[in-house]
Amino acid sequence: MQKLIIAIDGPAGSGKSTLGRGLARRLDLLYVDSGAVYRAVGWRALYSGVSLDDGPAVAQIARDCKIVFEGDPDTLRMLLDGRDVTPDIRTPEASHASSAVATIPEVREAVVDKLRQMTGERGVVMDGRDIGTAVFPAATLKVFLEASAEVRAHRRRDEEVTLGREVSVEDVRAEIDRRDRRDRERSATPLVKADDAILIDTSNVDAGALLERVLEIVKSRR
Repeated sequence: MQKLIIAIDGPAGSGKSTLGRGLARRLDLLYVDSGAVYRAVGWRALYSGVSLDDGPAVAQIARDCKIVFEGDPDTLRMLLDGRDVTPDIRTPEASHASSAVATIPEVREAVVDKLRQMTGERGVVMDGRDIGTAVFPAATLKVFLEASAEVRAHRRRDEEVTLGREVSVEDVRAEIDRRDRRDRERSATPLVKADDAILIDTSNVDAGALLERVLEIVKSRR
């Protein structure tokens, strides 16, 4: 049977990871958060003392590092060169570093190559910002999620609070606005909806209802 590849794209806070984990759980597929790969590259650069402005050096890190995802969708761990860096890549420093390195074309090229190899035995659910356009342009199903900036800011703020970090909605909104501009204006694989992707606005959609809706679409494609 042909592998099932589901590509989920969209801006920060649109619900990609929640949907991705839910689909992977229900369909028994590997779940890959592509953003975590950029976080790992950024973290490795910081840890190694490499300047985030040194494009060639950061790109070499992206090409050389070995990244493996282990565990089920709800307990996913990332191994970077054999080391579990799951908590390390979720720090504010790693988040800032990932945003910086993700704008380097050579880094994106290296990461795309890595992501294409992460399909699991039965298939993969992968979320990010260029999965349906650059990583898997022939994916079984492409979904593009969007939501209002205000809704996304509240969602991300709630995530930060869950992690024990107190931030204001205003600060999160400002960061989301900056991230949106970087994602849409970068020269290498900017955030755009694939022509054949299904567009869903999640601003007022319950996560459970969204999951069931996309599962029905998956069933219609198999």
